Amino acid sequence: MARVFITGGAGFIGYFISKELLSKGHEVIIYDAFINYVSPLESHYPHYLEMRLKDLEGKANIIRGDIRHRGFLVKALKETKPEIVMHLAAIPIASISNLFSEDTTQINLNGTITVLESIRVVDSIKRFIYASSSFIYGNFQYDPADEKHPANPIDLYGGTKLSGEILTQVFGKRFGIEYTIIRPSAVYGPTDCNRRVSQIFVENALKNKPIILEDGGKGRVDFTYVEDVAHGFVLAAFSDKAKNETFNITRGQARSAKEYAGVIKKYIPKLKTIIKRSDEIRPERGALDISKAKALLGYNPKCSIEEGIPKYIEFIKNAGIFKK
Repeated sequence: MARVFITGGAGFIGYFISKELLSKGHEVIIYDAFINYVSPLESHYPHYLEMRLKDLEGKANIIRGDIRHRGFLVKALKETKPEIVMHLAAIPIASISNLFSEDTTQINLNGTITVLESIRVVDSIKRFIYASSSFIYGNFQYDPADEKHPANPIDLYGGTKLSGEILTQVFGKRFGIEYTIIRPSAVYGPTDCNRRVSQIFVENALKNKPIILEDGGKGRVDFTYVEDVAHGFVLAAFSDKAKNETFNITRGQARSAKEYAGVIKKYIPKLKTIIKRSDEIRPERGALDISKAKALLGYNPKCSIEEGIPKYIEFIKNAGIFKK
């Protein structure tokens, strides 16, 4: 069994990775600053964080720490002696990253540099896993986009994530650090509190509020259930074939916002939609090619939106966030 150190381990994806690792008997160290950039009134962050921590309490070693503070991070790494470091700590949403540009640069970019510098001086670490994003591709030139698709981000979030990939590769080559880069896409599911479209749609539907379909909901993304993404991270962490490789870890199928809303309507028939022109510039995306992850890692995502959305709806119904 391995000792795994996860920056951002109490976050949305990090929590599900932690759960899977613990279920397999691994030792988990969660390193998290417990910061959220969305209003608690909208995100339900305090409620969902409490749920996550109650589930992990007594099972994982939870350390409150900021990846920008090198001295404290090095101390935590040297004391816990992990074999694997998964780096997920970041401002995770493109719109928020653009709004808080200075924080995004400090956390997503400089924080990644600090993590890389820190693991370089800890002898126990054998593998570094970097959580990137499909936003590094920018506007898709072809669909599905494989890992060789040109990287041309059009926002600060994609730019900082691509910078982190380059730095990961440079540190790996220069200092002999074994690494794996993972690019998720449009992750959704239980305890999400970052106000992604997937969260807003489901919560609005349950509150009898209409869903706004910008530009008719024609935009297509690769919606990926959070447990599938977490499983992909775990597979990559322990596979010899993942050494110094990059993987798309997604559902591998593009679906439109209109389709996503349509699945919700099957379970909440009173749902109403409003069509509105988009006033935000977003990359034109689609499906990601996951054949490499399937071939090398044995990755096989389980949940389409038809399977994932009802599980997500049921979770929110039972989470108590709308009870007075």
